Amino acid sequence: MIQTTVKVSGMACSMCEAHINDAIRAAFSVEKVSSSHSKGETVILSQAPLDENALRTAINATGYMAGEISTAVYEKKGFFHFGKKKH
Repeated sequence: MIQTTVKVSGMACSMCEAHINDAIRAAFSVEKVSSSHSKGETVILSQAPLDENALRTAINATGYMAGEISTAVYEKKGFFHFGKKKH
């Protein structure tokens, strides 16, 4: 899985977050999308990397401004990962 974090300016409330989440779900096949107006960012989990230009276009079309985009490999941590030895 790929975790994409996008800095988004202009969000002021939970409705703003919902608008961005809906726009991303409509434009891409994603596992999960979560926006935070207090952090000013949107975090997206997807099976494959997302096209950054298309992502910017989808967010900017909502009236908010997409800023820095970063991606990383996401590994789901299970409930029982505590105390396990790393090899």
